Amino acid sequence: MMDLMVFGALLVGVMAAGISGMLFQPGNWYTALRKPSWTPPPIAFPIAWTVLYLLMCVAGARVAGKSGADVALAFMAGQLAVNVLWTPVFFGLHRIRIGMGVIILLWLMVLGTLVLHWRIDWLAGLMLVPYLVWLTYAAALNLMIIRLNPFVVPIDPGQLRVGESGR
Repeated sequence: MMDLMVFGALLVGVMAAGISGMLFQPGNWYTALRKPSWTPPPIAFPIAWTVLYLLMCVAGARVAGKSGADVALAFMAGQLAVNVLWTPVFFGLHRIRIGMGVIILLWLMVLGTLVLHWRIDWLAGLMLVPYLVWLTYAAALNLMIIRLNPFVVPIDPGQLRVGESGR
């Protein structure tokens, strides 16, 4: 059974993360980067994130109201906040190395979230496994982009305008 109020609140949170992705599009800058052959096509990202965000909401709603849910949901909120950071750092500011740090922190937060959810409701924890797998893949992709593009010039934050990340 899941708590629909928590589901709704988490849905608002994941929508904010999704909006961040819409505001800071990959653009020409990302297209011009050298990427590994195993980079997914652009359409894969919105599909994957939609599925992952919905699974996150259901997982959080399943643990709500149960013993230990306060810490599990706090981790959920924390990882979601870190999740929102990656897109403007990587695509907006072109800070691919800092983006790697953000993704490592996010991976650790999601691992903690997964473990805490699993202890309360194993199915809720299981729903977060695809998220951790996707982040592992995304981190490997971020790392390869760093290696293949050692001289990327970051954008001065004072010059950044929302929606213009791909110069």
